[in-house]
This record gives sequence, structure tokens and C-alpha cells, in this order.
Amino acid sequence: MSLRLRLIALSAAALLAVPAAADDLIVRAPAGAVKGQAKGAVHVFKGLPYAQPPVGDARWKPPVAMPAWSGVRNATKFGAACVQPKARTGSIYAWDLGAISEDCLFLNIWAKQGASNAPVMVWIHGGALLTGSGGEPLYNGTKLAERGVVVVSINYRLGALGYLAHPALSAESPDEISGNYGLLDQIEALRWVQRNIAAFGGDPANVTIAGESAGALSVMYLMASPQARGLFHKAIAQSAYMISTPELKETRFGEQPAEAIGTRIADALGAKDAAALRAVDAEKLVAVAAGTGYFPLATIDGRTLPRQLVEVFDREEQAPVPILAGFNSGEIRSLRFLAPPVPSDAPKYESTIRERYGDLADKFLKLYPSTHLEESILATTRDALYGWTSERLVKKQTARGQPSFLYLFDHGYPAADGAGLHAFHASELPFVFGTTQRTSPLWPKIPATTPHKKLSEAMLDYWSSFIISGQPTAVGYPSWPAYGSKQEYMTFAGEPRPGTHLMPGMYELVEEVVCRRRAIGTQPWNWNVGLVSPPLPPRAESCR
Repeated sequence: MSLRLRLIALSAAALLAVPAAADDLIVRAPAGAVKGQAKGAVHVFKGLPYAQPPVGDARWKPPVAMPAWSGVRNATKFGAACVQPKARTGSIYAWDLGAISEDCLFLNIWAKQGASNAPVMVWIHGGALLTGSGGEPLYNGTKLAERGVVVVSINYRLGALGYLAHPALSAESPDEISGNYGLLDQIEALRWVQRNIAAFGGDPANVTIAGESAGALSVMYLMASPQARGLFHKAIAQSAYMISTPELKETRFGEQPAEAIGTRIADALGAKDAAALRAVDAEKLVAVAAGTGYFPLATIDGRTLPRQLVEVFDREEQAPVPILAGFNSGEIRSLRFLAPPVPSDAPKYESTIRERYGDLADKFLKLYPSTHLEESILATTRDALYGWTSERLVKKQTARGQPSFLYLFDHGYPAADGAGLHAFHASELPFVFGTTQRTSPLWPKIPATTPHKKLSEAMLDYWSSFIISGQPTAVGYPSWPAYGSKQEYMTFAGEPRPGTHLMPGMYELVEEVVCRRRAIGTQPWNWNVGLVSPPLPPRAESCR
């Protein structure tokens, strides 16, 4: 019996007989019957497999739907997290994830008791496509479920196991492509939701995809993928980054071909063919890939992802769905490795910016002045990645005639502000999920006081109402207008506060920089900005 079949058999062995007294917690879905747990008025189902284990010969192959099981499956424990490197010592984002395995394609569901035809949110965790799990306590869906949303959180293959492309793997594929396995997992999870979520009280015709950081990057990938079309109806992108992405076989925008990147990893492993790659221990693979400098991203393969994200959105080929998108004012405070060191003095900073940005230097220095060097450097990287992307998303969806809502999270509290982490990357998540007391061990502790509780309640209301109807509202708080022609947005800082024209000039500058890099075709766009920017190409006719 193959390893894959053995794992399916072991999964079946986990099915438990359930006493009749627990019938109210048994759901009989097309995938099979499952027993969940009651947590107050919310029913929770954990560790449901949505695809067959991607192990053995199935490593680096598209996911295959899980066959229906017989009996009643115990759904009271989270499934294993996908294989990933150990968290950095001292990281505020580090959790004890429990079991880690290649057999990791599980999802979890929170649904209010008696839910019927309720809106659904499918949550895609962050972690740079390298780390994380849908079972992290931060993503507990109870509070959203209490507001009438059926919450689904998912695992998907990570790192080299999820995104490696290689000529030998492409040769096996009927479409002659490879990579994007983690993205294909997400699509398969959405298909599972379409087939099964009604049994849990959800409406398959009202599904919102949502994610933060790499999860929000995944949201954009799904919006751009023809294979995901029709599987969701709204989108939430928190701290997304629309950076350039490797193409399968071509060098473009300064990015090595994805197959060449995979070949470099295979060479480091001494693996000469696909069989040898599949024989490599998963943890060794992760370690060796990291040693080559591998940074997982999706691949532009012409099928799953037809072209660069910026091109898809410019051509209006993305999913025409309402969107809620935004970013945090202190994104880079907890991601300082993305920003260059602060220079020794202002004249050095200004001269370097003028060398790098040429005719755009005055606009750059107006936005990021030398009078506040550290803040300017942090803001430069923040805006190039997250600020520009958030505004680009709402602009492009507005142009497609879709309601689009922009936010800035600028909320601080003593533990975070005292550590120099005001409104840091991901700090909005405990407020969105209502999990302010479920953060990771080294996360700056959020006070269990009324102001923070009220902000969380407001954000839960705005997010859940968008998931329900496409219009974010919160009783007792300001109306959140669509971005529209007035470029309106909402700031969350203590209390929700609407405004117009977020950070004037920021979007236009980054858009011009990206446009010139696209026109020349040899420069990527990511965190290579400010002091570490390559010399900016001259203005192109296409950027006028």
C-alpha cells in the first residue's frame, strides 16, 4: 500500500462512533458525516480534510478531492499544520503549531447554531507563503460566527512544497507547468466549500475570500486566476502586496524564471529528477531551500496565473467582486529586515535619493523627508508594498463598477507603542477576529479594557456586515463610504474615523515608479525602494 493510501486509511481510522445524545453536533455533508463541538451558541468543526494527502507521488501535484468517508468523523481537533521552518527566536508571530506534516490539507468551520443560508468567509492565513496555519488561535472564528458568518479557515502547502517549479515537474504536467500547488490547494478548498458548506448552514452563493499579508497576496492570486472564477463573491485583502512574480520559463522584470529557481534548489539537494526530489525528506527540503535564499511566490504559468497581477488588474481581467482592503501605519516596525539601515545623516540620505529617483526625487523627498529619517525609511517600504497595493485594489475594483472600501489601521496601545511597534504588521487581526486575548506568547499584550473591546466590536461589525451584504456598517459608528471618486476611506485609531484622500501623493509616486520599471522590463518591484532602489528608468510613453 502506498504512503498516500496508508494516510487515507489512517484518516478513516480516526472516525468515531457518536452517541445519539450528540446528534445535534453531527453534520451530514456530501463529504461525509462529522461530529463537532458546541462552544456556546457556535458549533466548531476542526481538521476536516478537503483533499487527499499530497505525499509520496502526490508531492508537487495538484490537489485531488478527498473521497467521501463512511461513518462519523471526529472533528474536534485541528489537523496538522503544513511543513514549515521553525519560527525565529523572539518572533512576536511565533506559535506552537503542534503537529506538522505534509498531510496537512485540512480546514476548520465555525457556524452559529441554527445557521441556514448564512454568508461564508474563507480565511487564508499569512506567513510569507512559508509559515502559519489555519488553526492558529488568533483566527478563532467564534465572534464572527456569532454575527451570522460561517467562518472557514484553511491550510495550504507552504514554501518549496507549495510553490516549487522545476522542468521535470512541468514535464509531468498535461499543461507543461509547475509551481502554484499552494494556490491550487486554496482553489480546491473553495471547491470543497461550494460542495459542502450548505450542510453547515452556509450559502455557497455568498462566499468572501479573506486574508492578511501572504493570505491577502493569495486573495489577489485568486482574483487573478481563471480557475477560481465563480468560487467566491467578495474579497477582503489586509496588508496585501502586489509585487512582481517569477514567470515559469522566462526572465522578466529582473526575476529569475521559476523553473531556474527550482533547478537551483534541486542541484543543492543533489536531486537529478522528479523521483529524486520526491524522495527528499520534507524537513531537509525546507532547510536546503532556505539555504539557497528561496522566497516562495506563485508562478506566472499562463494557466493558473495568466500574467503579472498588475497586468491582470490593468486589463480588468480580475474577478469583478466587491473588495475591502487596507493596511497598517506601522507595517514595517515589525518587519525591519525589509527596510534598509538608517543612514548617518540627512545630506547622505538626500543625495542617495536624488541619485536613485532622478526627476521624481523632489516628490519622493516631500513624502519621505530627511527631517525624520527613520520614519521616512519605514514609510517608504510600507507604502511601496502595502499602501500602494491597498489603494490600487480599491481603485481597480471601483473602475470595474464594484463597491470598494479602503482602510488604514493606526491603533496603538502601551505594550506595542512602548516596544516601538505602533500599528505593526498584522496588529489589526485580534481586533478583526475579536481575539485580543488569544494572541501569540510574544505579541505585545492588548489590554482587556473597554476602549480596545469597543474598537474590536466595531471592526467585527464592519467586517461581518461586508461579508454579509458587501457594505461595511457598524451600529453607533460612522458610515464607511465606498472609495469612489472622492477617494474615501476609514481610519481605525481608537475609534473609526472616515476621511478622504489617504496620504496624498503616495499612490501616484509608487504607481509611477512601478510603471517605469514595468516599461523597461528588467527591474522588479517589491521592497527595492528608497535607499536601495535601483536607478529609476526615465519616464516611458506608456506611463504618461
